[in-house]
Amino acid sequence: MKRNMGTVDRMLRTIAALAIGYLWWTGTISGDLGVGLAILAVVFLLTSAVSFCPLYRPLGLSTCGTGK
Repeated sequence: MKRNMGTVDRMLRTIAALAIGYLWWTGTISGDLGVGLAILAVVFLLTSAVSFCPLYRPLGLSTCGTGK
């Protein structure tokens, strides 16, 4: 897996995942929506941890710097 996520992208995903997790934990979001968002939060955390987003590959996207 070639890295395709930059630092800012990773930080934003982590912050979003933590916010969703907090809202789910406190019961602000619940039911099917809460479960769906909790799953999305886990995906955000996993993709941030490995710096790779599988959806970016077929779309040809990358938020990494040019490496220069």
